[in-house]
Amino acid sequence: MSTATPPMSTTTPPDQNKHARRFGLPVATALVMGNIIGGGIFLLPASVAPYGTISLVAFGVLTLGAIALALVFGRLARRHPVTGGPYVYAREAFGDFAGFLAAWSYWITTWVSNAALAVAAVGYLDVIVPVHESKLATIAAALTLQWLPALANLAGTRYVGAVQLVATVLKFVPLLLVAVGGLFFFDSANLGPFRTDGDSALGAVSASAAILLFSYLGVESAAVSAGEVRDPRRNVGRATVLGTLGAAAIYLLGTLAVFGTVAHDRLVDSAAPFSDAVNVMFGGAWGGTAVACMALVSMVGALNGWTLLSAQTPYAAARDGLFPKVFAHKRRGVPTVGVAVTVVLASLLTVYNYTAGTQGVFEILVLVTTFTATVPYLLSTAAQIYFLLSGRTERVGRARLLRDGVLAGAAFAFSMWLVAGSGYAAVYQGVLFLFAGVLVHAWMSARKVRARAGEGTEDSAEVTAATAPAVAAPVDAPEPVNSGTPA
Repeated sequence: MSTATPPMSTTTPPDQNKHARRFGLPVATALVMGNIIGGGIFLLPASVAPYGTISLVAFGVLTLGAIALALVFGRLARRHPVTGGPYVYAREAFGDFAGFLAAWSYWITTWVSNAALAVAAVGYLDVIVPVHESKLATIAAALTLQWLPALANLAGTRYVGAVQLVATVLKFVPLLLVAVGGLFFFDSANLGPFRTDGDSALGAVSASAAILLFSYLGVESAAVSAGEVRDPRRNVGRATVLGTLGAAAIYLLGTLAVFGTVAHDRLVDSAAPFSDAVNVMFGGAWGGTAVACMALVSMVGALNGWTLLSAQTPYAAARDGLFPKVFAHKRRGVPTVGVAVTVVLASLLTVYNYTAGTQGVFEILVLVTTFTATVPYLLSTAAQIYFLLSGRTERVGRARLLRDGVLAGAAFAFSMWLVAGSGYAAVYQGVLFLFAGVLVHAWMSARKVRARAGEGTEDSAEVTAATAPAVAAPVDAPEPVNSGTPA
């Protein structure tokens, strides 16, 4: 019988105290929806309006791909209901190196995205409280928006769930008001052309999809935090699908409502399409402030959820010896070191962005996150295909094999589309980030080998000490033999 101990990340329960609390289905669903929908929805209608209403077709295609990916994550979570998500799946299927790449690339995605969210949130805050007049005030506002969610995370998972649920409710009530209420003011004359002249239908769908690709990052949120979800085999998959469907409904209804309430020629040049839609629906000029409040709440909620995810994957990797051990420190149900390191890195990047004035560099880094986010997606869907074809974890009937195989293939294709849509520059920069991670993996692997070698030496010394008396006894010189002759 084997006495090997399974990886600690798959067996250790979360901290049990009043500050650590497992998420139920509502909070897990809110985590998924809140992380998918950040602040992008407030700009998307104007961003895709130049391509015509054919962009809604691209939205539909992307939605199907995101749902397929969500279903795959749900199936994987049933097999491995532990914290880590894509990292766990990739490592189980393809070994330590693939697991490390998934963890490393996902970690890069989270802390760079946090910096981007904070910078974008300051733009909406400026509508309510002017801060852009002072660079110092702008930096202070951006850092405050990052550190408040980080402090909520450090307080414990109980508070993370509470903040996420409240932020999701406050965000989606007004969004649903615009998305549903806008349909009562819908005028087909505002839609404009189905597609613009000079572009083929396929070209228009691909071009608008490249912009919309950023919209569905975050479908893996519940899977990454599976260790903190109650009954994860059942709830992670349900939360992932429900959260993705909820986000898709908000996206599609909101975009359609804005398309139908704001004239196309005005929408193309709009800097605040939801504000324009509210002004048309209810009159007045208060829409900008209202939408700024919605966007701010939306982004703070997204920062809260992404901050938690930024620490979960390194935590799981650290428990398995693939990340520095310090990332495995957990308090009140939260990997506190991972949260602290992430918010510090995001803060440094934010300050650099404002002080260096290199907005182009920052935008490239944000595009890199699109590529780095898809690396765990590709590895996870490939792992699902591997599990189905090898039958390692369960016996799969022909009908289930066909169904899950089609879903995994669609999710893999969707992930490849995400990579292609991120652009050549982003893929190039992203590969450099991954290669930098290879050096970290080499260092961690060398430490593990040395640790095992040290344990082997100690074991050998113990064995030698234990057997030394038995081996040495026959070598001792014999006592002089008495010949029997008297002296």
